[in-house]
Amino acid sequence: MMKLGRKWTEKLEFGIFTLPVLICVVFAFYIPLGMTFRYSLTEWNGISKHPKFVGLDNFRQILSGDANFSSASWFTFKYAVLYIVLINVLAILLAVILDLRLKTAPLLRAAFFIPYILSLVIVGFIWKFIFMQGFESLGASTGWGIFKLSWLGEANLAFYSVLGVSIWQSVGFYLVIYIAGLQSIPYDLKEAATVDGAGPIKRFFSITLPLLAPSITISVFMSLTNSIKIFDVIVSLTAGGPGGTTFSVAYDIYRDTFQNNMYGYGTAKALILFVAVLIITIIQLTFFKSREVEG
Repeated sequence: MMKLGRKWTEKLEFGIFTLPVLICVVFAFYIPLGMTFRYSLTEWNGISKHPKFVGLDNFRQILSGDANFSSASWFTFKYAVLYIVLINVLAILLAVILDLRLKTAPLLRAAFFIPYILSLVIVGFIWKFIFMQGFESLGASTGWGIFKLSWLGEANLAFYSVLGVSIWQSVGFYLVIYIAGLQSIPYDLKEAATVDGAGPIKRFFSITLPLLAPSITISVFMSLTNSIKIFDVIVSLTAGGPGGTTFSVAYDIYRDTFQNNMYGYGTAKALILFVAVLIITIIQLTFFKSREVEG
């Protein structure tokens, strides 16, 4: 009886301590998610007290005839693929270099990580000034044609400008993850491979890269979710221009919801984005976790 009473006391204590957290989660996530489902089925301007129920019409229009959503989805897809590949490859290369016990390694790590501390909105405005004012001055002083290009005025260049600024700002974060992964690899394995005659490249692909699988899983997951939700750097750097060619899905949702007052329609787009991110991340995590087991 005493054991049974003690178990119930422990369960009661656990419930008392977790109840505030559960309440916060319900109010912060589940209730807004339920309201999102509700408003996605309505035609609402965000002001009227009685939204008009339209059923699945919003979803039909988005998936069949919304050219802005299609172009924004294509932009987001291209951006996500390039961002994931480039930032992870660059972060791994930098991590391997900085893991060589260089005297300046701590200083270089701090230099790469500092931009990540800054908000992407601030970074976007800084680079907007550089592209518009700084490059003009550099072009006049050096005569190099690359500084005379319209980096924010041409569609292709604006895309690579957004991509480059995002990578520059966040590479330090992924660099820290990979450095932590490299430092967890036993030095004895590398030393044994060196004794067996394996060169630096073979050691990297045979030992270092497979043992970095957990770090790669985390970094790919983070870069995937961050790239799909790209918004703030676009607002501050290009504002969707030129001619709407740098609209991401998140920016398109913001524009429909808060600028065009199409709250029901924008909420439906947000729900589609939520489901897409959920499905993609589940597939990605399942794939990479299986590769970790194999490794």
